[in-house]
Amino acid sequence: MNQRQTFLTPEGQKQLENELTELRTVRRPDVAARLHIATESGGTVDNAEYEEVKNEQAFVEGRIRDLQDILSNAVVAEKSPDAADRVQFGSSVTVQTPDGRQRRYLLVGSAESNPLEGKISNDSPVGEALLDKRVADVIEVNTPAGVQELTIVEIE
Repeated sequence: MNQRQTFLTPEGQKQLENELTELRTVRRPDVAARLHIATESGGTVDNAEYEEVKNEQAFVEGRIRDLQDILSNAVVAEKSPDAADRVQFGSSVTVQTPDGRQRRYLLVGSAESNPLEGKISNDSPVGEALLDKRVADVIEVNTPAGVQELTIVEIE
């Protein structure tokens, strides 16, 4: 199976590596100890605590596998100083809507995107539309709410 490359910022890579370390060194041993206690105290049949810990174990092991896959296929992309006047992967971009509202986005890979924190994926409609644009460029983005017009006011 051919894995798709995952683009990460250096900060995103570090964050995912820290999460993986936490899962391997803290959560996995904790879950194993709790599983042992649940098994010893009531067996495995009709034991709600055992079932709960087994579910948590499945989650932890699944997340470890996901993080390993992401990190093994990661391409860490840093901003190019030669293109500082253009939106690129890792740029922080301030845009303005026609009614004057401003939003700030950090352009990151899909594995580290979090729209509630202003981190949008380079694969998202807004992220794709912003790439390679300059200050004062106006972009139109197809969103679920319809076509949205955004003017780039700042790039960092």
